[in-house]
Amino acid sequence: MSSNRLVARRYAKAMVEIGQKQGTLQSIQKELAAINTLVRGNADLERLTTAPLIGPTKKAAAFDEILSKAGVTGGVRKFFLVVAQAARLNLIHEIVTAFDELVDEQMGVVNAAVASAQPLSPTQSKALEASLSLRTGKTIRLQWSQDATLLGGLRVQVGSTVYDASLQGQLRQLKTRLLSA
Repeated sequence: MSSNRLVARRYAKAMVEIGQKQGTLQSIQKELAAINTLVRGNADLERLTTAPLIGPTKKAAAFDEILSKAGVTGGVRKFFLVVAQAARLNLIHEIVTAFDELVDEQMGVVNAAVASAQPLSPTQSKALEASLSLRTGKTIRLQWSQDATLLGGLRVQVGSTVYDASLQGQLRQLKTRLLSA
C-alpha cells in the first residue's frame, strides 16, 4: 500500500469512528460523496486541494468557506479543517475512497467485478448477486463491464478470487487438458 493510501486510510478510519459514535455514518458517507463529486467537477476547487504553494491555513479557510456555502455539516467541516491544516487536502479523493471501503467492510458489502460479452438482464444480475452472496456470506455489489473477448458467459472477481465461466475460459481449459494429455 502506498504511503498516501495509508495516510488517507488513517483519516478515513477516524471519520468512520466519529460517524459510529454519533450514529451518522450514512449521512457522513453521503456528504463525503457529494464533496468528492463537487471537487472532481470543479477545476478551480481541484487545484485548490492540490496546490502546493497555498499554505495549509489559507487552504483550510478557503475550503471551509466553500463547504459552508455548500451546506456541509459542522462535523464534516471540522474534519476537513484538520485534514487541510495537516497539508493533506490533496488526499481528498483517496480519503473518500478509503472511507467507503471501511464502511463497506463494516456493513459486510463486497464489490464483485463482472465482465461479460453482453449486458446482464436484471434477473441475471439478481441471480448472480444471490449466488455470490451465498458463496461469500456477504452482501454483493456488482460492477459490470463489457468484454467482447469473452465471446460468451462471464468472468467474476470477488476480492482475489476469480470465477471464470466464460467461453474463452472454457476453451483455455480445454486447450490445457489437450496439451497435457
